Amino acid sequence: MNAGEIHELILNIGAAERETGLSKDVLRMWERRYGFPNPVRNDNGEREYALADIAKLRAIKRLMDAGLRPGKVIGLSIADLDALADAHTPRHRDAAGPALEHGTLALLKAHDPAALRQTLAQWLMRQGLGQFVVDTLAPLNRAVGIAWMRGELEVFEEHFYTEQVQATLRTGINAFPRGHGSPRVLLTTLPGEQHGLGLLMVEALLVCEGAQCVALGTQTPQEDVRRAAAAHRSDIVALSFSTAFPLRQATDGLAALRRALPQDVALWAGGEITRRVRAALPGIVLLPDLATALSALRAWRAHFAASSRT
Repeated sequence: MNAGEIHELILNIGAAERETGLSKDVLRMWERRYGFPNPVRNDNGEREYALADIAKLRAIKRLMDAGLRPGKVIGLSIADLDALADAHTPRHRDAAGPALEHGTLALLKAHDPAALRQTLAQWLMRQGLGQFVVDTLAPLNRAVGIAWMRGELEVFEEHFYTEQVQATLRTGINAFPRGHGSPRVLLTTLPGEQHGLGLLMVEALLVCEGAQCVALGTQTPQEDVRRAAAAHRSDIVALSFSTAFPLRQATDGLAALRRALPQDVALWAGGEITRRVRAALPGIVLLPDLATALSALRAWRAHFAASSRT
């Protein structure tokens, strides 16, 4: 094996972050806490990760997406991790799901953007925005994520998929009239959280239910969230967290934001990471899935209606 081949078998920490979806902070924390991953250091003292470790990290993240805690599975072999992940993968509810998933993966591998956009647009028109998000997009995202974690998709192919889905969702959202619906919901993520697809899916559901949504995009500093909520007279601030976001950083950020916001402004936190929250977070509504977001909306409206009568 020559030097060029050896170089291709290792990734620096930035590349490891892109390939696994796990942040640099998480990679360093696991190294200290669990002894894995165990990167080598180059002549400059920088971490470098073997491809075998990258594959195992992807498998661990897949299990985290299914709600398992990393400390419980990090010592398993990659074969055992994949088998456990397969066991936690939800079964399809109908025959159309697998066909759509296989077709989408094929379009991603064929690098056919026009066909992928047309496919997504057809399903959106056929089902309507709300059903498209819950019944089609959620399982499709899961299938694409699993393919990526297994190394069946390149990073750029997964990123391309995300961009096309976001464009489709924005088209659907913009088709709804922007009136004076209630509640007024501010949507964003905290600094360090770059993933915005889940946030956009929640926005789509809320718009379908008549809520008035203001989206700030991702990575908004806490003080700017507070100021934006005041400027837009928001009833609810909704944040999204991906599995890769450090759990302690998420809970600390939520607690700090809860203290900064007026008590009459509700604070919602959604995303896969909320499945791993074990301690109570006073004053914060956790939304581990899309159905919970709709339940939280109904609960807010019921509470608001009751308060208006008193």
